[in-house]
Amino acid sequence: MYNNRPIAAPAWFVTFFLAYFFASNPLAAQTPTRPNILVILIDDMGWSDFGCYGSEISTPHIDALAAGGVRFTQFYNTARCSPTRASLMTGLYPHQAGMGHLDNTVFENSKGTQGRLRNDCVTMGEVLGDAGYFTIMTGKWHMGQYHKENSTPPWKRGFMRSLNSAIGETYFPDQKQRREHGLHLNGKRYELDDPIFGENWYGPDLLTEWGLKFVDEAKTSQKPFFWYFAHSSLHFPLQVPQEDIDRYRGKYMAGWDALRRERHRRQIEMGLVDPAWQLAERPPDVPAWDSLNDEDKERFDHIMAIYAAMLDRVDRSIGTLVDGLAQRGMLEDTLILILADNGGNAESGPRGRLEGDQPGGPQSTVYLGQCWATLANTPFRRYKHFTHEGGIATPLVVHWPAGIPKQRGDKLEHQPGHLVDIMPTAVAVSGASYPSEFNGHAIQPMEGVSLIPAFAAQPLMRKEPIFWEHEGNRALRSGKWKLVMKLRGPWELYDTQADRTESRNLIEEEPELANELIAKWEAWAKRADVDPWPGPARNDWGEEAQQPKRSGGTP
Repeated sequence: MYNNRPIAAPAWFVTFFLAYFFASNPLAAQTPTRPNILVILIDDMGWSDFGCYGSEISTPHIDALAAGGVRFTQFYNTARCSPTRASLMTGLYPHQAGMGHLDNTVFENSKGTQGRLRNDCVTMGEVLGDAGYFTIMTGKWHMGQYHKENSTPPWKRGFMRSLNSAIGETYFPDQKQRREHGLHLNGKRYELDDPIFGENWYGPDLLTEWGLKFVDEAKTSQKPFFWYFAHSSLHFPLQVPQEDIDRYRGKYMAGWDALRRERHRRQIEMGLVDPAWQLAERPPDVPAWDSLNDEDKERFDHIMAIYAAMLDRVDRSIGTLVDGLAQRGMLEDTLILILADNGGNAESGPRGRLEGDQPGGPQSTVYLGQCWATLANTPFRRYKHFTHEGGIATPLVVHWPAGIPKQRGDKLEHQPGHLVDIMPTAVAVSGASYPSEFNGHAIQPMEGVSLIPAFAAQPLMRKEPIFWEHEGNRALRSGKWKLVMKLRGPWELYDTQADRTESRNLIEEEPELANELIAKWEAWAKRADVDPWPGPARNDWGEEAQQPKRSGGTP
């Protein structure tokens, strides 16, 4: 019987690792032993969309960070916006943090779905702030800022400086959507076109500019910084300056079938995927590209050009950020982690949306749709919302010149990891103490393990499986085995070592193992306050006939 209960990496290993590299690296020896920490979260992006994960989209700055750091090939998020943010921020699974569904979705008498961060969890802002870090948040919060009864915005949950949108999707000062929410600067609301932000800004650039201003405050205060940078991009409505769209028009006339094959080929060449893994089949609702008429091909090319241009602009903003840190002498000892909040977003179905006089402009509505989301998630199945690999697999680029051995540069790390591991990593590298009590509340213990051993190609030795639940979609990862279910469907079982693209269901061949893993998932769900899902099952592109009943606040 398969058993996955190795011991956890001991604390002495973490201490030894840090001491060894600061002692053996002359540059590192000149830097503080408490690095700056920068977590960059990208919204609604597929596993294969970075150039260094196989894409044709231009991401040279992210690729350069990967070339000097480590790429994780089996890192996971929680399949959706708010749950991922809550898990990342707290080191807990989403229901344990109160965010079992979206921001402000409240289930009556629920501990797990409160639509806000619970009082018995702490954020990285709170933990690192107490350890003497200067804490910064820019971008999309989406964790209870508008909660009717007890809001949890960033300035109440540990962040000294913030420029944030409550829900996200803020790209232009004259944008049609989200204008009613404005932007919040250190807790004060401003209109999008307020002169304080300047004129003609674009979202990723504005957030980078203000984040670097906050970094300057950290430097003046002689404190290391923790910066949580949560991009709205690439969440619909897809919006980006026209000149960036123009650079990608026509590049997607090859279509999703050919481009998926090309991404898959590059992934195999890079060692990201095993050539034995079958490229997931094109879903039944996604037509063959060659079956489309010329008008539809032009329309789809336009949609994907907007999406690609958005990621291109995110990459350029990261280049500006990296240059800014280098100019300040802070890049070498900044631990940077770049990842996505869920898999590619298929919402709006096979056709996507391309609406407005200037698609991609501030008055338009553009959705990627299922066809291009299938490309974004190459080589995996399904999308955002679901717990098959296409919904939960995220790239993770880690860059830290003073802390990652030079010989590890541009290497791949194949050990599975999850968002719950980022809090323990931050605690370990910062020397912070994770509290058992905070603000008069008993605090739940962290669920993950520090990723530091993996930076040096050492085993993480995780004690427990990794778990998922979102909208009734369920999964468990234990060693090479993955148990997964689409809401109200049967359980499926896959050997991810032989078949990570989930093409061969082994549930009937391994009934004893399956039952053992199902029991573990059920025990975890009870312990982690997972609510039964009251809504209907979603269709294959992630939409449902009706939303679950909400109570209180802004939907």
